[in-house]
Amino acid sequence: MSDHGPQRLYLFPLSYTDVPLPTGGTMSMVNGCYLIVTGSGQHILIDSGWPPEQPIPAGMPPRQQEHSLLSHLATIGLTPGGITTVICSHFDIDHVGTHDLFPHAEFIVQRKQLEVANNGHPRFASGNAHWGNPALRYRVVEGDTVLMLGIHLIETSGHAPGHQSVLVELPQAGPVLLAIDAVMMERQFTTDRRAWSMDDNEEQLRASTQKLLDLVERHGVRLVVFGHDGAQWQQLTTAPAYYG
Repeated sequence: MSDHGPQRLYLFPLSYTDVPLPTGGTMSMVNGCYLIVTGSGQHILIDSGWPPEQPIPAGMPPRQQEHSLLSHLATIGLTPGGITTVICSHFDIDHVGTHDLFPHAEFIVQRKQLEVANNGHPRFASGNAHWGNPALRYRVVEGDTVLMLGIHLIETSGHAPGHQSVLVELPQAGPVLLAIDAVMMERQFTTDRRAWSMDDNEEQLRASTQKLLDLVERHGVRLVVFGHDGAQWQQLTTAPAYYG
């Protein structure tokens, strides 16, 4: 791996929520985002979490252990002005809530996601003030894309049109797959999974899951980070520590 490629990967847990299950008990869910630091000094943010003004939806339990993205950045000596790039997995409100804090960054999004959102899909309307801020500069990609040496964008529609996951190749940890919402929970990482109510297309969801399973085998991925799996995240290395 080149010294100019990814050198550090930070996981930023923003909050945890114990969500009640219809069958009884609870499921731990995390809301978080990610930061890649490259050897050439670039700071690449992936998603940005809930907007600070967003109320907790009616009937949902309170979020726990809340940390803002800005406080996470501060612990590693960064301010919003230090972010060079923001990779947008998709435009759901819990992934775009502070995009507008980074007007100097370049935003990377799949064409399909940007077009659907810009065409007024109601699912993405609540976050429009953040992802649709006219000060933001977008670079559109289409399909699987090598963003730079060691950072691969993987088109994984199904949860949302034009959702993208990210494969990061690190010098010691090796390839790490950030599945994000293509596979939210570890137990869903199987092709016989069923869509949840917030998923867009079950057939595409299963195809994207198979695509990621094949990628894990092909690249020898030892770590897959599932986007909302609170139980997994509590066992992972999180900021200010990092994977290198």
